[in-house]
Amino acid sequence: MRIKSACLIVASCLVVFLSGCKTTPRSSVELREEFVDWSFGMFIHFNVATFNEREWANGYEDPVTFAPGQLDCEQWAEAAAAAGMQYAVLTVKHTGGWCLWDSAHTESHDMTAFNNYHDGQGDIVREFVDAFRAKGIKVGLYYCMPGNYNGKWGNELLAGQESLEGMPPEAKGQHVEFIKKQLTELLTQYGVIDLVWFDQVNKPTVKAHIPELIRHVKAQQPECLVVANNTHDFSRTDIYSYEYPFMKSRDISRALPPVGNQNAGEVSDYLGPAWFWKEDVEWTLKSAEEVVEVLQLCNDRKATYLLNVAPDTTGLIPEKTVQRLKEIGALVAE
Repeated sequence: MRIKSACLIVASCLVVFLSGCKTTPRSSVELREEFVDWSFGMFIHFNVATFNEREWANGYEDPVTFAPGQLDCEQWAEAAAAAGMQYAVLTVKHTGGWCLWDSAHTESHDMTAFNNYHDGQGDIVREFVDAFRAKGIKVGLYYCMPGNYNGKWGNELLAGQESLEGMPPEAKGQHVEFIKKQLTELLTQYGVIDLVWFDQVNKPTVKAHIPELIRHVKAQQPECLVVANNTHDFSRTDIYSYEYPFMKSRDISRALPPVGNQNAGEVSDYLGPAWFWKEDVEWTLKSAEEVVEVLQLCNDRKATYLLNVAPDTTGLIPEKTVQRLKEIGALVAE
């Protein structure tokens, strides 16, 4: 009994010692400066919209259309590494409310509904984070806020269909609390998440709650950065965000960081003609020289460049795109 008691005392002391060794989370200033050094990232728009010829899904798509028979996140990660990218962000919940993980908070709008992908037993968030971490690439998760996405950017709300407001149906009437529950899943089940990317942050039901949602992220992972799209206010985002294709047609002065910018920023853009893959669009790509020119401009203005690369309906990044990323990587390395 004495030996057992002594062992318990030693174990207790070890727990106390280790708890005292916990490091204090780095400050926002330190984290922002580190983020700027990430320089170049891969944005990956891949979800139900990929299989339905649209930019915005509305939640009424048939989940059996989601059938990426060759999906290979390792191929994505290899392509990112070849381009010299240091972080990647995946659309884990876009405007249709479809979740690329098995969420305990919805029975209809997560991976369990995708019977044509691993018989509804897949977890693309897990595949993504594991593949990119194995390449030494930081991982980020995109989460779209609730809003009215019906009848826009390729989708159609049919007669008798109630708006799902960009969320799983179980979120009705409790958007903010539902978002918190799903963020908790994403931030406690997949290890260290380097970045959470919020889109549509000015929609009515969440606009006033963005600081609260950021605090919720930090409560789960204190050093996880939050990017709120097109936001230039550090009380509502950790990083100034510039969605280049959107802003250049509306307010060119806000499409890129200004000359002499001193606020850590990120410019998001796409390599092809759209965010999500479409079979009925000629899939032209920016030249490697054009991409590297914009990358250099962003880096010179204290911003990273998050370049969207859309996997097609096979689940792979098309070979033409892979080759362009290699060309970009060769120029970056010069």
